[in-house]
Amino acid sequence: MHPILFELGPLQIRYYGLMYAIAILCGLPLIQREIRRKQILITEDQTMNFVMLCVLGGIVGARLYYVFFNWDAYRNNWWEIVKVWHGGLAIHGGVIGGTLVGWWLVTRHHIPFWRMADVVAPALILGQTFGRFGNFMNGDAHGIPTTMPWGIIFPPESIAGREFPDTPIHPVMLYEMGLNFCIFLLLWNIRKKPYKRDGLIACLYIGLYSIDRFFVSFFRADNLKFEQLSVPHIISILLIVLAGWLIVRGRLWEQIPETLEKK
Repeated sequence: MHPILFELGPLQIRYYGLMYAIAILCGLPLIQREIRRKQILITEDQTMNFVMLCVLGGIVGARLYYVFFNWDAYRNNWWEIVKVWHGGLAIHGGVIGGTLVGWWLVTRHHIPFWRMADVVAPALILGQTFGRFGNFMNGDAHGIPTTMPWGIIFPPESIAGREFPDTPIHPVMLYEMGLNFCIFLLLWNIRKKPYKRDGLIACLYIGLYSIDRFFVSFFRADNLKFEQLSVPHIISILLIVLAGWLIVRGRLWEQIPETLEKK
């Protein structure tokens, strides 16, 4: 486990950046395919711009969220704020940042927000799957010590290794990677059902990922804190409630009757 894949002179190719690139390369075709299937009036160039701007918004949101809850570490060293390749991106902040940018873009193009959210959700959770492998190689977003046989000792130069030297810890990045991929498979398999209203896939993403993160956070050593409370647990509970309320209120599970669908 090492954050640097290889070096070309002064240029370092890091797993973190590579995983982001793979996430975009895998997610973009899925988004384009769903846009065509749902007959959303947007060109491929506009789709590319949409994805790249949402990714940028997600990175900025993830970093600002992390810095906000770790302000003491950056108060006297502002330059460290831009060094995202060292780790320190919070997924909840990333989703918020990317969603705000996405909402602004679809509003400009008069595209229904929830329809586009349903399109993006499977690609987003797949991207998070790759991102967690980047965390694993980087040795951040790490777990607490464990005596389980699958505990991993991280290199001393990594964030996890510095906090827990020569100590096996839970590979929570891999736990979440596996759970994220299961969520992707579920969303991808049910996306074609003829639901009456937009929003179910996006709300399932919100709810299922929040359940995933809620339980994984019990094994995380680097949970952000606010007044001694775990921020991921608080946010996850709120999002689970929100997703459930949206699904029930909108009766989003209702499908178009087969006879009507064929007409």
